[in-house]
This record gives sequence, structure tokens and C-alpha cells, in this order.
Amino acid sequence: MKARILAPVLTTVSFAALAAGSALATSGETMSESMTETAASPAASSAAAATSASAIPEGTGYFASDSTLPFLAPDFTKISEDDYLPAFEQGMAIQQAEVRAIIDNPAPPTFENTIVALEKSGRMLGRVSAVFFALTGSNTTDRLDEINTEISPKLSAHYDSINLDPDLFARVKAVYDARASMTMTPEDAKLLEETYDSMVHAGALLTDAERERVKAVNTELSTLTTEFGQTLRNATNDQPLIVDTPEELAGLSDADIRAAAELAAEKGMEGKYAIALQNTTQQPLLPTLENRATREALFMRSYHRADGTNPEYDTRMLLAKIATLRAEKAALFGEQDWASYTMYDRMAKAPATALGFMEQMVPALAATQRREAAMLNDAIAAEGGNFEVQPWDWYRYANKVKADRYDLDEDAVAEYFQIDKVLVDGVFYMANRLYGLSFERRNDIPVYHPDVWVYTVFEKDGSELGLFYFDPYQRPSKRGGAWMSNFVSQSHLWGTKPVIYNVLNIPKASAGEVQLVSFDDVNTMFHEFGHALHGLFADQKYESLSGTATARDFVEYPSQVHEMWATDPEVLRNYAKHYETGETIPMAMVEKIEEASKFNQGYDFGEVVEAALLDMKWAALSPGEAAAIDTPEKVTAFERRSLEELGLEIDLVPPRYRSTYFNHIFSSPAGYSAGYYSYLWTEMLDRDSRQWFRGNGGLTRANGEHYRDTVLSRGGTMDYFEMYENFAGRQPDVQPMLEARGLVSGDEAADSEASDGRLPPRSVEGS
Repeated sequence: MKARILAPVLTTVSFAALAAGSALATSGETMSESMTETAASPAASSAAAATSASAIPEGTGYFASDSTLPFLAPDFTKISEDDYLPAFEQGMAIQQAEVRAIIDNPAPPTFENTIVALEKSGRMLGRVSAVFFALTGSNTTDRLDEINTEISPKLSAHYDSINLDPDLFARVKAVYDARASMTMTPEDAKLLEETYDSMVHAGALLTDAERERVKAVNTELSTLTTEFGQTLRNATNDQPLIVDTPEELAGLSDADIRAAAELAAEKGMEGKYAIALQNTTQQPLLPTLENRATREALFMRSYHRADGTNPEYDTRMLLAKIATLRAEKAALFGEQDWASYTMYDRMAKAPATALGFMEQMVPALAATQRREAAMLNDAIAAEGGNFEVQPWDWYRYANKVKADRYDLDEDAVAEYFQIDKVLVDGVFYMANRLYGLSFERRNDIPVYHPDVWVYTVFEKDGSELGLFYFDPYQRPSKRGGAWMSNFVSQSHLWGTKPVIYNVLNIPKASAGEVQLVSFDDVNTMFHEFGHALHGLFADQKYESLSGTATARDFVEYPSQVHEMWATDPEVLRNYAKHYETGETIPMAMVEKIEEASKFNQGYDFGEVVEAALLDMKWAALSPGEAAAIDTPEKVTAFERRSLEELGLEIDLVPPRYRSTYFNHIFSSPAGYSAGYYSYLWTEMLDRDSRQWFRGNGGLTRANGEHYRDTVLSRGGTMDYFEMYENFAGRQPDVQPMLEARGLVSGDEAADSEASDGRLPPRSVEGS
């Protein structure tokens, strides 16, 4: 998952000054021609610039200037928690002055003095935000949470004051309206378009009263989404399953039982055993637990973590208020619901396109769920059980059936995946073979936690490309999931190279034990590094269009397609070696992994489809419908009704996230609101791309360079369908994804109602 910070989190503005900041100012290129018919004299422009510069305050403290470390990486040895609030306040004040200087410039508006000047504003605010929001996600503290609660509404108001300033918009609009007579590079034109569209989407064309209401809504949403995220993190961290005896944990490894004892001791319950919750509904240890009562208790602890079972962690009214405010905001813009409003810049464009794409899979998926449930019930009966499968049983018996059918032992598979070898000999090796990259471990770059590793990334010609941080292990101070973001973004305007981090949540082995990881963790490592490559290969002038600054339903695509190399035979031979014997993983085992990947799609795919459709249900509420969900009980009822309408086996296969812990859509950052379908949409692009790679020779430098040139280096500078066609030579096809998921007609995991594989019609305009 790609995490974006700052303005994309809080508002809709796109210019880079309101995104993560970076680096030394250098004079950028100008357009070859720029509204010259209205340009002021050089003397007037110089005088205006001098006057404006003198009115802009100077910052103080660590974040007032660029870091002196290589690549401008943050120096965590010089940053204290006391630095953040002053830096935020100063950064906002400086940017306000910079924007005021743009507005007060007596020279007529041009691309350079308005659009580029806006792009250049907010450097100090960008620097502090990049570091602060990285830490609140990956290594937060009580004090950082307090600062987040205090600063989030202020940041929202700050961005609104810029986005909704009528005088600033008048200058932006003047440049935009004259664009036909201007000579611009394609990237200049895209920046102008994005700046104008973002301000319109923020409310620049609304009435004064409407703009004031939007500001109030944004501020309240910022507060509520921050509170939702913090409450949910506490609900997850503070409610482990506690058991009294090791017998209740039968089936777990000795290492897992020791870890449970250590966690219980940390929680002040010496002599007991604690299993920490992870972010999804299903929990990783459920398949291994032999005690059915323990399985049920762990599942229920996860499922009910934030739904009022424990009133201290009830998120229902928070999410109800968020949904109501979003619907109201959409209505202010004349849109029927939040989904229609927020999808304006997506690849899919309209909710109907995304819904049609997902709904075509439902009949085959429902049949698969029923068939797989019957198969699991047969396995339970064959073992002498007198119960029918429940969600807490599903993966245990699915794994048994998988083991019988494919002779696949998940624990035995993990013995071939040692974390450092997966990273260096697997992920980095893949990057070398495809793109010619090389990596050097750094021990001289300060990190925010001892478990973080840092590498310099080198181009094929030996030049420095960027810096990469790897933060693999689960800890209470880290939110759930996995993600990538930047400390510093690439920009030719500033002459900056990317400083990128990957964050994962792999349970850490006890001291002295070899750190093995599951095959799912291996996939996640390749996935997140795909995001990293998207950022490392950025080749843009403007930071706001750089690297992963793409549409929500495109950004996961480059990361997903890099998962294919985890099972490439050449890559596997290099990294998948038994941690004791050094034996390379048998290809027969790999073939079983790939054969088994189509198995259990009723659950694996079903829980994601359900979550994506549930997200769209919340986003499709009208203001009146949302306002009517005004009690915790109505939240629960709406979720239940929405899931029942899907026609899937929701009691056997609950969604990957219930509404009450759906951090992707109700927390800040909430970039996946009306966008969780993106994981499915981009999987369609991914699977189609895998077919292209395999048809063109697979793991070759030529293929890597072609993908880099057509996709990874393009950032958000062009239409995504055009970008994909430049890569594949055609428009994307959904059929390879359906085949990979076992959801095509004639396949053993589908039925006659499955999709014909055609992509839903492309929507040109959002509804």
C-alpha cells in the first residue's frame, strides 16, 4: 500500500508545496513562452519579488532548512518531539506569506509567477510533515498522538485557506483560461491542469457561504478521522486475546508460545499468554490453533474490537459522523454522493465503472464460496467433527484440504524464506536483473527505530539514484498493514533525489532465533518494493506529479506486478534457500504454491470484494441517508444490510475489514475512501501485465527498461489508459485476473455465470 501524506490526506490540492517537502532550491526551467502578452516589465517584477521576499518570515529550528545528511535524509539524532509543533506553526505561517506574495504580485499572472510559485511554496511545512506523519504511522508515541490531534484540524484549515482563496484562484484561473495560447511542455500543462482542477474540486467555484461550510466540514473531518485512527490503533493494541495455559495454544510453535508469554508479561499479566491482534478480520495464527474455543475467542476479539463490545473502543459514531459529513460535502458540489465527488481524478472515473467491474465477479464468487464451504464441511466430518465450518475454522480446514490436495506445508515453505536473504538476494536481485540497480547498506544514516535498515540505491552506471529505508517488524507503536512513502521526493525543479521507506508488520522472532517469514510476507516485500521502485524511478520536474503521485486506482498497479518475480525461477534460486541446509527451494514446492494460489478464492478473494463493496456502500449514501444513521445500532444495521445485499456468504466469509476497523476509508490518511476497489482494479492491470512480461521473455533488462520508460518513470504526468497502452500495446483486459483467481467459466473454481472477461466500458467523465 502506498501512503500519501499532507495535502492529499487532508484536502484535494495537488501542488507539491502542500505535499512532502524536500531539498535545496535551485532555479528551475521556465516555459519557452508564458503569456508574454500580459507580462509586466522586468523592473516591476523585480521590485515585486523583492517586496514579497522581505515579507516572508524566516523559520527557526531543525526543519527551517534542509538536512545536511546525504540525499537530505532526516537526521533523527537532531529531532525531538518538541520540534514538531513550532515547525508546523512556522511552516504554515511561511506558506501563507508565500501565497500572499503570489496574490499581491502586481505583475499579471503567468505560469511561472503563479503556478510554479505555488509549487515552490511550503518547503518548511513539507519537511516537518514528511517526518512527522512517517513517525505517527510507524513509531508513534503518546506525545506524537497528542500533536497529531492538535495539528490535524489546523493543517486542514491551512490548506483550505489556500485552496479556497478567491484571489489566488483568480490568478490560477487566468493562467488556465489562457492555456491555449501558451507554449508549455506536457508536464507544465499537466501541472496547470492539476492545480486548477484541484482548486475547483476543493471549492473554488462555490459561493462564499458554501466555501465557508466546506472549510468547517474539512476541519471536522480532519479531527474525526484522526480520532478514528487513534481509537482503532488502541483497540487493536490494547485488546490481545489472553489465555491462561499453554494447552490453549496447542498447535503453535514454541517460539510463538514464548512470544505470547512475553507479550502477556509486557501487559502486566505474568504467567499468562497473549496473542496480539493484527489489522484484518482474519488473524495469522488461527489456522495453527488446534483448540477450537481459542480459535473462536481470537476471531471474535478481532471481529468485535471496535463495535461497542468494549465501549472504550467503539468507533461506530465516529464513522457515522464521517460518512454524514462526506455526503454533505459532496452535496455542496452538486454531487449525489461522496463516491461521485471523490472519484473525479481516478482511472475508473465514475462509481458505476468500479461497481460494474466488481459486480461481474459476484455470481462466480458466491458459487465458489458455497462449494468451498461444502468441501471444508466434508473435511471436518472426515476428521470426526460434529460442527459446520465457521470463519474461525475456515483457514484451518482450508489449509488441511490444500495440504492434502497440493501436499503443501506452510511451515515447511517458510523455512526457505529468511528475511535478509529475501530482501537482498531476492528483492534487490530482481531489481538488478530488471533494472541494473545495486544496493549498499548504510550504517551512518540515523534511523527512527533500531530495526530500520538503510541502503543507498545505485543506477546501472554507478550513479546514486536514491536512499531506501526498510522497516520490517511489527510493534505496538506502528499501525497495521504495510506501506511505502517518501521522506524526500524526486524533483528536477529542486534537484532532489528520492528518499523512500517501506514499512511492514512481520512478527519479530525472539532474540537469537532465525527470522523466517511466510510466503505472504515474501509477496508483501516484493509488493512494497514495487512502490519503492515507482518512487525511485521518478523523473519529473514537479514534485506534485512525481513518482507515486498518481490516481488511487493506479498507484497499486506497479507494486502488484512486482509480486510476480517472487516466484520467478531465476529469482527463487538466488534467495529461497533453506535456513539450515542451504538447499534451494524445490521447484516442485514452488509449483505447488502456484497451483494452490487458485484454491480458497471463496475466502481470499471474497473478503476483499466484500470490503471493497462495503466501502462503496458507505460512499454512496446521500446526505439524508447518512444523517439517518445516527446511533451505534444503526451503524451496525447498515453494515449488515449492505453486506447481505451483496449476495455473498458473509457469515462464513466476513469482509477483510468491518466498518468499525476499516482504517483505509475512515482514518487519516483516508486515501482509499470510495477507493478500496483500487486493489482489485489494479490487480486487473497487474495480471494483464504479467501476461505481457511472460510473453516477451520474462526477467530481462530489456523488459525492465521498457516498463521503466513507459510506466515507472511517468509519475502522474499523463492519462493512465494511455500510459498502459504505451506499455502493453493495447488496453487492459480483465480475463487474466479472472483466470488467476479461478473465476472463469469452465474452471473448477467457477460456474457458468462467470464474467466473459470484458473490461467494463471506460467512463470518460465522472457522474
